[in-house]
Amino acid sequence: STEQFVGMAGQGAGSVGLAVSNWQLVGSIGIVVIAFTLLPRFLKAGIYTMPEYLEYRYNSAARALMALTTVVIYIAVLLTAVLYSGGLTLHKIFDMDLTVGVWLIGLIAAAYTAWGGLKAVAWADLFQGGALLLGGVITFFLGLHACGGWEQFSTVNRSQLHMVLAADHEGLPWTGVFSGMWIVIVYYCGLNQFIVQRNLAAKTLRDGQLGVIFAGALWLLIPFAIVMPGIMSNQLYGDQMAKADEAFPMLIRNLVPAGLRGFMFAAIAGAVISSLASMLNSASTIFTMDVYNRMFDRDASQKRLLLLGRVMTLVFIVAGCLLAPRLDNPKFGGVFQYIQQFQGYIWPGAVAAFLFGMMVPKAPGLAGVAALISGPIIYGLFQAFVGELHFLIQVAIAFLLVLMIMGLITFFKPLDKPKELPVREDIDIRTTPEVKLAGGLVLAAVAVFYIIFW
Repeated sequence: STEQFVGMAGQGAGSVGLAVSNWQLVGSIGIVVIAFTLLPRFLKAGIYTMPEYLEYRYNSAARALMALTTVVIYIAVLLTAVLYSGGLTLHKIFDMDLTVGVWLIGLIAAAYTAWGGLKAVAWADLFQGGALLLGGVITFFLGLHACGGWEQFSTVNRSQLHMVLAADHEGLPWTGVFSGMWIVIVYYCGLNQFIVQRNLAAKTLRDGQLGVIFAGALWLLIPFAIVMPGIMSNQLYGDQMAKADEAFPMLIRNLVPAGLRGFMFAAIAGAVISSLASMLNSASTIFTMDVYNRMFDRDASQKRLLLLGRVMTLVFIVAGCLLAPRLDNPKFGGVFQYIQQFQGYIWPGAVAAFLFGMMVPKAPGLAGVAALISGPIIYGLFQAFVGELHFLIQVAIAFLLVLMIMGLITFFKPLDKPKELPVREDIDIRTTPEVKLAGGLVLAAVAVFYIIFW
């Protein structure tokens, strides 16, 4: 979506360069691993939300904590960032006021989500995301031509075209990529409701796995469709950009022909609406099912839950629209940096709670609750007192500390016997040969990319 087209292209145009693609390349590896590990487990349990799984594994308190923190992160970080990046794109291409653009996008997305539902969201993601990637690839070739061809582009930007940066690099050190980034990927690809909600609706494991792996294959296009155009924009228009996040919109405005510019705008607008709809759908689902229905009114009718979901969709979008213009402040370091850094409050505790609970059958409910409470606190302390340490390394250390806390609790207060999770009898969790082949091809493609751009 636009948080990638604006944020990742911005980091590509800045000091990080091509290395920002690690988020997608490592993500492609993570997606394949998750398709073979977490997805079968979740489909077998027949869950609808990630917090629901934690109640089955731990207790209702773990479910409530996961639900509340997830909704807060969606609204304060993800929703806000997508609204800002969409508004910034409108501002740079059409000179529309940033705040007006944010509210326009937000209200359209709210209406679309409230009356469209998950099915509409899923189909919209497919078509609009595909159009946006196509537009990005076309922009890549236009930018490459303007830069004088690949040889000229790669020569001028030689220092930017590397996937592995120094350990002391301020933007994305290799130590962070090989440590905390993996924790991020496990959460984003395997535990993030607005990503996995489509997989949880899969009719068969094969369908879900192939869908996930296909997404991993599409991510392989990101370096060419988003990151390299950002580098090209910096080469061509660097002296005209007030901040790096303007790189991709600047390229569209100055380089893309009028007709194609309209196509790109339509694709970007559609992708923004689609991403917002996915997040709003997830946030409202979690709030109605995991918070309201579970904690306040277990006998609520479907009609009441549907109405509440629509009301909360409006509440969430208003909150996001009020927060989004604040991201224009340079202190946040760009929209992509904002997204990653502030999600660090949920990653260590959530990933530890899920993985420890799966690997240690006798981990008690207290361990899960402790993980979800201690994770944000530990990461917050790192942010406050060890700010010079890259946030991905902070995430990795916080994750290890949370695991230690869970281990100590389990050592002193283990369950007498493992908790039994629900089991669906109507689904076969055996992985088919074509799924294994598809996963292998994605991993091979990732390896080739790293070899070329190491």
